[in-house]
Amino acid sequence: MKFNLKLKNAEWDMTPMIDVVFLLIVFFTLVINFTAADQNERIKLPVSELAQPPAQPPTDPITLHILTNGDVIYEGVDYSLHDLQEPLAHSLRILKYLNIPASDVTVIVRADAQCEVRHVFDVIELCKQLGLTKNIWRTKQQEE
Repeated sequence: MKFNLKLKNAEWDMTPMIDVVFLLIVFFTLVINFTAADQNERIKLPVSELAQPPAQPPTDPITLHILTNGDVIYEGVDYSLHDLQEPLAHSLRILKYLNIPASDVTVIVRADAQCEVRHVFDVIELCKQLGLTKNIWRTKQQEE
């Protein structure tokens, strides 16, 4: 018994291909490196010949951008040093609720190259008062 099947109007089922494409889009969206999200275009980092990329990203970071006038950008909002204490304290209360102690939180300080050093030290002192003792200072690698 011989079967002779001829498909004249056969069409491809595109559903599995579309599913795979969407799965790839979701995968790459989730694994993409979002370090650029921690940057602010108003901050021009100082150049350092000692700057090295971190071996691994810090866990539970808080990023503070210090402008030339000493104001601080935190979570996309400009604060004076005096007004910064309450939003930071609020974030620490949320982290405490999530069982993340302040001593485990890393503060990433991104100060503008034209910013006075005293503004940076004032921000670091405020962080110490709130129990944030781990600090990373961001600089730009010297271009060759």
